[in-house]
Amino acid sequence: MRRVTLFVNGTSSNGKVVAVFGSLEDLLSAASAKLGIKVSRVYNENRGLIDDITLIRDDDVLYVSEEDSSGDPQDDLTDPAKDQTHTDWLTLNVGGRCFTTTRSTLVSKEPESMLAHMFREKDVWGNKRDSKGAFLIDRSPDYFEPILNFLRHGQLIINEGINPLGVLEEARFFGIEQLAEQLETLIKSSQPPEDHSPLSRKEFIRYLLATTTKSELRCQGLNFNGADLSRLDLRYINFKMANLSGANLSHANLSGANLERADLSLACLDAANLQGVKMLCTNAEGASLRGCNFEDPAGIKANLEGANLKGVDMEGSQMTGINLRVATLKNAKLKNCNLRGATLAGTDLENCDLSGCDLQEANLRGSNVKGAIFEEMLTPLHMSQSVR
Repeated sequence: MRRVTLFVNGTSSNGKVVAVFGSLEDLLSAASAKLGIKVSRVYNENRGLIDDITLIRDDDVLYVSEEDSSGDPQDDLTDPAKDQTHTDWLTLNVGGRCFTTTRSTLVSKEPESMLAHMFREKDVWGNKRDSKGAFLIDRSPDYFEPILNFLRHGQLIINEGINPLGVLEEARFFGIEQLAEQLETLIKSSQPPEDHSPLSRKEFIRYLLATTTKSELRCQGLNFNGADLSRLDLRYINFKMANLSGANLSHANLSGANLERADLSLACLDAANLQGVKMLCTNAEGASLRGCNFEDPAGIKANLEGANLKGVDMEGSQMTGINLRVATLKNAKLKNCNLRGATLAGTDLENCDLSGCDLQEANLRGSNVKGAIFEEMLTPLHMSQSVR
């Protein structure tokens, strides 16, 4: 006589030992009586359907299913790993925190994401699991939670204290493009708008007072459009590429300042101190520089090479030794200016008023003097000084 141990489909407890005799129908009847259910099928441990009594050996462990059950006898075994392998519910251990969700949540919303590829097919990626059968993912749980919620209901919700930049990096890592686009828009909209408004006199004075007189003050690229900076001590400040259009710099001390490529169009610099100033390629079209002092007693020459000085008014300015090489002074007013020893080589002086100027030893070689006015010159202008 043979005997077997029987378990109900999907369980591994409360088994019954049954003697095997007669036909397979006799075994089914005995199993029904022992287990209290209507048994219709018998399976071995390898899930094979037993249809012949001779296939059963002594001490076999068998699984039986009811008459209306068509499932695999081991579909619902209590082993956690096997249970998750064959059900739609999954537990993810993300950075030590567990999240329970369904396979369809991870796959349906973003089918091309890394999560979708990881869990679309069962055990294809061979994901590691912890002792409780949860899939291990080495990422931040705080940043993963908004991603999982997005996959659940399609809405981006970030709790207070969670940095959207961290969620964005996780979204990019998992390849969830739709969420990444929403996060980029959110981050961009939350940033304060760039302030391009001009600095006021009060703001700049506060800036000046916060620095020592010996420190180099960098104002490169700042916006001073229309600002009132008159009578201020602006020595050696770097205004390179700054916007000073329409600014009031009258009587200001700009000695040694760097105004290279700055915009001084329509600015007022009357009576300003410009000793040793650097104004290479500066745009000062239409500006007023009446009575300015460019002459440095230490011999440092002001450099306005390549500057745009169209229509400027520089009447009465002291410009001994100034460098105006290849600058544009078309229609400019330079009446009664001291240009002794100035470099005007290649300068455009078309229609420029040079009446009463001192041009002794000035270099005008290659300059354009078409229509220029040379009346009441203090010293004779030799032809060798200008060849054009």
